[in-house]
Amino acid sequence: MESDMVIHNGGCHCRRVRWRVQAPSSVVAWNCNCSDCSMRGNTQFIVPSEKFELLGDSKEFLTTYTFGTHTAKHTFCKFCGITSFYVPRSHPDGVSITYRCVDPGTLTHVEIKHFDGQNWERSYNETFASSSQGAGC
Repeated sequence: MESDMVIHNGGCHCRRVRWRVQAPSSVVAWNCNCSDCSMRGNTQFIVPSEKFELLGDSKEFLTTYTFGTHTAKHTFCKFCGITSFYVPRSHPDGVSITYRCVDPGTLTHVEIKHFDGQNWERSYNETFASSSQGAGC
C-alpha cells in the first residue's frame, strides 16, 4: 500500500554515491546465489525505477559491470567498490537496493528469502514470472 511507504536514504561506504528510495518499511529481500551476488554477498529488494532517485553528483562516482545476457546493470562506486543498487535482470525497469546499504532507522523488518540464481530461468519462472515481486540479478 502507498500509505505504508517511507523514504529510505542510502548509498555506498565512502558516501560519494547517495540515493533515496520510496519503499515499505518492511521488505522482502532476496539472497541470490548467482556467481555475482554470491561473491558480493548481496541481498536486495526491488523497487520500480520511478521510486528511486540518485542524489547530487553521485552519477560521476559510478561505474557499471555487465555479464551474461548484459540485462543486469551492476553499478558500483568507483572509489569504495560498493554496489548499493543496480538494475536487475529480473526487472530491467526496476532498481535493486542492497538492503544493508539503507541508512539505519527506516527499515523496520527485512524478511530474507532465497533465489536460486545458479538456475536463474527455472527459479524465476517457478517463483516470480506471474508475480509483481522481484528477485534475482
